[in-house]
Amino acid sequence: MAQTEQISRWRLILGAETETFFAQMGGGGLSQEELLMDGALGAIYGGPGEGFGGQGGGAGKGPSSPVISKWLGDLRSLFDPEMVAVVQNDAIERKGLKQLLLEPELLEGLEPDLNMASTLLMLKDQIPKKSKESARRYIRKLVEQINKMLESDVRRAVTAALNRRAHSPLPSASAIDFPYTIRRNLKNYNAELKTVIPERVWFFDRSSKINRWHIILDIDQSGSMGQSILYSSVMACLLASMQAVKTSVVAFDTQIMDLTPLCADPVDLLFGFQMGGGTDIAKSIAYCQGLVEAPAKTLFFLISDLEEGGNRAALLRRLEELKGSGVTVIVLLAIADGGRPYYDAQTAQRIASMGIPCFACAPERLPELLERALKGQSLEELAKAKKEPGRA
Repeated sequence: MAQTEQISRWRLILGAETETFFAQMGGGGLSQEELLMDGALGAIYGGPGEGFGGQGGGAGKGPSSPVISKWLGDLRSLFDPEMVAVVQNDAIERKGLKQLLLEPELLEGLEPDLNMASTLLMLKDQIPKKSKESARRYIRKLVEQINKMLESDVRRAVTAALNRRAHSPLPSASAIDFPYTIRRNLKNYNAELKTVIPERVWFFDRSSKINRWHIILDIDQSGSMGQSILYSSVMACLLASMQAVKTSVVAFDTQIMDLTPLCADPVDLLFGFQMGGGTDIAKSIAYCQGLVEAPAKTLFFLISDLEEGGNRAALLRRLEELKGSGVTVIVLLAIADGGRPYYDAQTAQRIASMGIPCFACAPERLPELLERALKGQSLEELAKAKKEPGRA
């Protein structure tokens, strides 16, 4: 082992306060990855000033800090599972997480919070049995808040977009297309009765599933995706509950999980994610390509920070293939603490240059985006209006 590598290892073991000492020994400083390791370990084992948010080793309210979720993601990316388990357990002991996770009463008293929910989902395999149901109830409270914000707009967006589909000759009072019927019968307006007397009534064909839109949500489950996963799961379950569209949900890191069977309950869906680890976006897109049956009726959402750990050229090629086949392709960029966009700006620019819109927008604007996409309207202006500076 080279001397500089030995010096770097000892510097990581002994912490930031030994930086000057090792520099005098000829150390060349830490690499970018080693600095990330140093920060991740220093948050738990470091001295004063090295804790979460600069609070040092005595910080007792770590879980409320927005950096906890990202720290857990960094940890899983940098170390093997055995080491991650050791450090996470130390974090629970040293930083005040233990009480929150071990005491169901305390957890139930907390106000719903996106950062805490993300943290709980990351640590779900470490939550004691007696606290698991409390953790699910906590997540459900947040899910209900998001659901209340999105439900009516998502349903309205889908209904408004699909009003143009083919009509059925089979009469059904619940399936009357009132706007279309009125427009076609305006010539039959009766001034005396002050009403339209229709010669013919048009009905939606609710029984046919052949022309249903297929919406595929391909969701990155790496450590930085906590808040995006929460919103995406609620939206996926809303869509899955609507007969007018078919919904598929795929989660990925370096492996792929088809979570579509869990869409009946957003909490079950959320607990199906395995947050943290590496990323192979191209591999997941390849899997989703196999789900496409009717490209012209398929809407594909890639929800990711675009930090590709696999082959970026393959990622771009797969997206281009999907778009070229007739699929409507949209990239939803990750949002982090406080709704701040968090993504690889260079990759986003490459994707945008291919004519694929990339959005870094507030979750409450997603129904508008969904409606426009289903109607086949141009999304370019909407993308320009919503896009914000990202992180390279």
